[in-house]
Amino acid sequence: MNKELAAMKVAMLSLALLCSGRVLANPGPAVAADNTRINQVDNQPSSVTADKASNKKTDREIMSQIRRAVVEDKSLSVYAHNVKIISRAGKVTLKGTVHTEEEKSSIEAKAVAVAGSENITNQINVKGS
Repeated sequence: MNKELAAMKVAMLSLALLCSGRVLANPGPAVAADNTRINQVDNQPSSVTADKASNKKTDREIMSQIRRAVVEDKSLSVYAHNVKIISRAGKVTLKGTVHTEEEKSSIEAKAVAVAGSENITNQINVKGS
């Protein structure tokens, strides 16, 4: 019984040391995300942001249909799956950043299929552009 207790103590101590090593290890300098420029643009009163999306049933349905089409497309990156889709009075604004022009075009095509080309404003940026 004492051997089992001793073995358990050793195992717990080893686990504690292993975990503390991970916590104390320095993974390198942290790089803060800097969205200052984008945030300044989005703070303008005329700027279309997600909090300004309409809560009308038709607009919610438009946003939902586009979001579903985007998320169901597994060829798109996580960035593309997370673009903002904002609808007001049937007019849709797409915002965010994607990896490629192809992703940008694909998302726009999905939005056009739901809301029509005359109702889409594509403000998606391509990363690195």
